[in-house]
Amino acid sequence: MYKLRDFLTSVLSMSPDDVVSNELYCTEGNTKRTFLTNQMQETLAGYTYTLVHDGWLELLYNDRMLTLQKGDLLIYSPGVQVRIINGSKNYHCVCLMIDEQAALEIPGVRNVIHTAYQPIAELGRPVIHLDDEQAAHFWQHMLEIIRYLHSDHRYLHEALRTLFTQFVLDLMDAMAQNIGPGHMSERATELFIAFMQLLNQHFIEHHAIGFYADRLHITNIHLSRIVRQVTGRTVVDYINQMLLMEASWLLQTSDLSIAAISERLHFSDQSSFGRFFTRMKGINPKRYRMEK
Repeated sequence: MYKLRDFLTSVLSMSPDDVVSNELYCTEGNTKRTFLTNQMQETLAGYTYTLVHDGWLELLYNDRMLTLQKGDLLIYSPGVQVRIINGSKNYHCVCLMIDEQAALEIPGVRNVIHTAYQPIAELGRPVIHLDDEQAAHFWQHMLEIIRYLHSDHRYLHEALRTLFTQFVLDLMDAMAQNIGPGHMSERATELFIAFMQLLNQHFIEHHAIGFYADRLHITNIHLSRIVRQVTGRTVVDYINQMLLMEASWLLQTSDLSIAAISERLHFSDQSSFGRFFTRMKGINPKRYRMEK
């Protein structure tokens, strides 16, 4: 899958020397620049927070049409399919991205998980609408991160993590005002975080729910219930989506044969991989590679 550095160099065509952080990136965007990211949405291993400053944007989020307008904050989490459909000429946004593994390692990871999934769990959609004062506050905070990224700060890594942590805490506060207290228990959040960390490390080799439940010392049913409670999705959804993201990335960026990709992803044979990919994408691996 695309790590943050892969995305910046491959999709946004940044020079490797200009990538000052492998963990976090923030940039202003317009309609044209936003459409460039269409090709990475199915393969990006990271969390993205996009605040609309002006105009509107239409997109498909897990096959559901969403329209973003001024003051809307869209939160993207790994494994979700997003496709940008249309946007106004005056569309202007700021986009903050953090690499998934980095997000799962920072001290405030619980807050990252809450901000990523609470809008979906409570509102059924990954968007919260900020009032003018809140939107202005987040806009300035995200611009501050951009300024740091273009500085020669001696402690840039620590400063960026601090700024991101403050961003997430402020977003938690905004959610409490706009959505209200979440229904997720601390125990459920802890188990979900642990599951996501395990999945990130082992999804290529282990495709069965039982592996993750055993590692967490809970039953398959309990794990399934927790993941559905937090995100509205199933464990199988997450495993399959991670496999699909990795397969799509390998088909796009590597010279590995389809048989080799099948073996690398621990499918029993090329045919089973082909059936899986076609079922998930609606197109077979060979044609997908040719089109991409």
